[in-house]
Amino acid sequence: MMTCGEIISRLDKLAPESCACSWDNPGLLAGRAEKEVSKILIALDATDEVVETAVREGCGLLLTHHPLIFQPVKKINDQDFIGRRLVKLIQADVSYYAMHTNFDAAPGCMADLAAERLGLKNTVPLELLGQWPDTGRAYGIGVCGELEESLTLEETALLVKERFGLPFVNVYGKEQLRGKISRAAICPGSGKGMTGDALALGAQVLITGDIGHHDGIDAVAQGLGIIDGGHYGLEHIFMDFMESYIRENIDPKLMVIKAPPAYPAEVL
Repeated sequence: MMTCGEIISRLDKLAPESCACSWDNPGLLAGRAEKEVSKILIALDATDEVVETAVREGCGLLLTHHPLIFQPVKKINDQDFIGRRLVKLIQADVSYYAMHTNFDAAPGCMADLAAERLGLKNTVPLELLGQWPDTGRAYGIGVCGELEESLTLEETALLVKERFGLPFVNVYGKEQLRGKISRAAICPGSGKGMTGDALALGAQVLITGDIGHHDGIDAVAQGLGIIDGGHYGLEHIFMDFMESYIRENIDPKLMVIKAPPAYPAEVL
C-alpha cells in the first residue's frame, strides 16, 4: 500500500507544483502525507457532495483539479463552507491534494488533452509560462493550433459539443463571422482574459469558459469568434485522464473512483 506522500511525489513528476501560476495554490491542502492510501476519489471540485462521498467511501485521498483553498485561512471551523469541508476531511483522515494550473500547463496534461480532443495540429502555448526542463518544450496555459479541416463557427461549436460531451455551448459571432475557421485556440476553464493572446497567435476562434457579455462582443468586434463550453464543461476531462494515469503509472492496485458528472449550470 502506498502513502499519500508517495502518490503525490509521482503526481508531481507529471505536473510539478512549480509549474503553477503564482496566484494558484495546488498541493497537499489537508491531511497527512504519511496516510496509507488504498482508495482515491477524483473530482473537479471539493464540493460538499464530493467531500461526503470521499468520507462515505472510505477514501484515503481526495484528488481534485480546483483547490478548495485559494486565500489564506485564518480559522478552520464548521461556520463556513470551506472550513466545514476541511473539518470533515480531517476528522475522517482523508488527505486532500489539488492539481490546478500546474496540471493546466504541464505537457501532456489539460491543454494538450483538450487540443487532442479537437484534433488540433502544430500547437503552441496560448499563454507561455516556460520551457520543460528535460526537453526544452514550451509549456503554458491553453494552446493554439490548426483544425484538421476548415469549419464555420457553427460547425466548430458543434464539434466542441460532440468531443467534450456537452449539453450546450454559448457562441459569440455566429452571425457576424461567416468565414471558415482553420486556426483555433482553446483554454479549458476560465479564458476571459485570453482574447488578446488568441488574436496575437492568429486564432479565429477561442474555445473556453467563463466568458461574459462584454468579453464576447468585444472579441467578435476584433474578428475573434467565441465558443463558451463552460468552466466545468472543458475541464471534466481531468477526471478520466487522472483515473487512467494513476492505474497505469502509479499503482494498478489502487482503487480509483470518480465523482459523477455534475454540471453546475443548466439551461431551462
